[in-house]
Amino acid sequence: MRLRALSQEITWLVNEKYDGRLTDKAKKDINRLKKAEPLDYIIGYKKFLGCKIDLRYKPFIPREETEFWVGQAVKSAVKKNSSQRPARFAFGATLRILDMFAGSGCCGIAFLKNVPLSHCTFVDIDEKCLKQIKLNLRINGIAKHRYQIIKSNLFSQLHSQDAPYNIIMANPPYISFARKNKVQKSVLDFEPQKALFAKNNGLYFIEAFLKRAKDFLAPNGIIYLELGDNQKREIEKILKKFAYKNFDFHKDQFGKWRYLKIKN
Repeated sequence: MRLRALSQEITWLVNEKYDGRLTDKAKKDINRLKKAEPLDYIIGYKKFLGCKIDLRYKPFIPREETEFWVGQAVKSAVKKNSSQRPARFAFGATLRILDMFAGSGCCGIAFLKNVPLSHCTFVDIDEKCLKQIKLNLRINGIAKHRYQIIKSNLFSQLHSQDAPYNIIMANPPYISFARKNKVQKSVLDFEPQKALFAKNNGLYFIEAFLKRAKDFLAPNGIIYLELGDNQKREIEKILKKFAYKNFDFHKDQFGKWRYLKIKN
């Protein structure tokens, strides 16, 4: 199975990056593949909801499960009339978005790319991620007045004037250290582990996020939170602890519990 997958990745790499030519550089990249380096890092980018997400600073690689729920969020935020005139928003003229744990910036950029009258604040603590977000915004042609980038540990550097947001998205580290042996070796060897793992059975950042997220949410706003497929029951306890009432858990395209939707 691994040999078949490797063969497919080699074909994709050569066609996508080298126009089907087996050059010397292509051969070097094939050797990187054989050492289990992720294909997306070698190609240098990932496609995500019509956006090109550059990966040169080695952020966490966007997953198709994340693309699925962000796509659902985009669809929910936009109303199109039958005559196919410009989109009208469920929340008013301009959609204000917060992308917490932004990483590569893929979630917020997908909104900015697909929802013209929107503004996004990107938040991450990692300097490399902040550089990556800025680059990806430029690559995708997002005007500077449509976004803000903040270095912050969760909400610590956000202020009252930044709120409220119509949509808050979060894809935090949520894998328990106890489940480390279940993570693919290529992920452990090459992707940033601080974007993967969290204390307290993977719930540390989820709980810290939920503790304050509602303070930054606009009336009728929505929070989207990605989670591990084994965390639904524990997160329900956290939601009860912080008095959240209007929420639903949703499955991804593979039938696994993957994200939480909270309405204000």
